[in-house]
Amino acid sequence: MHAGGHINPAVTFGLFLARKVSLVRAVLYIVAQCLGAICGVGIVKGIMKHPYNSLGGGANEVASGYSRGTALGAEIIGTFVLVYTVFSATDPKRSARDSHVPVLAPLPIGFAVFMVHLATIPITGTGINPARSLGAAVIYNQKKAWDDQWIFWVGPFVGALAAAAYHQYILRAAAIKALGSFRSNPTN
Repeated sequence: MHAGGHINPAVTFGLFLARKVSLVRAVLYIVAQCLGAICGVGIVKGIMKHPYNSLGGGANEVASGYSRGTALGAEIIGTFVLVYTVFSATDPKRSARDSHVPVLAPLPIGFAVFMVHLATIPITGTGINPARSLGAAVIYNQKKAWDDQWIFWVGPFVGALAAAAYHQYILRAAAIKALGSFRSNPTN
């Protein structure tokens, strides 16, 4: 598997758990994703200093009025939706099964990201990508962004773990069981 569109450590972690990416490749991707995010935010700060400063550097923080637990839950659920959608949209068995319906993987993934943003921007500014959250925290370098940073790693990694487990073990196990009972049914 080539790098393709690997820009999110949570998605990479989910793919690692599903044995679609090796440990070495996953670690290298995550390091590159974090370095790329730091460089990207640095460039934005350099060329758009006033909007960067007026918008808090794009750093993810728990919004006032929300608890850290609520923010963590939002990040877990949001990342679950994203990673599950990536698994579903890129599942080779799905494309073979539904070959009469041409679906481009970026379309459902982009829609999932859009929907997650609608739901979580008011709570956390929408993390769901630990590298992006880290890049903004490193360059913006304010206490609140650092104090809340753990939420933007733990939430996405737990969400990715849940999505990988659900897709690989619950859905796949149910499909294998259904196929087995279909094949063993003598009336078919």
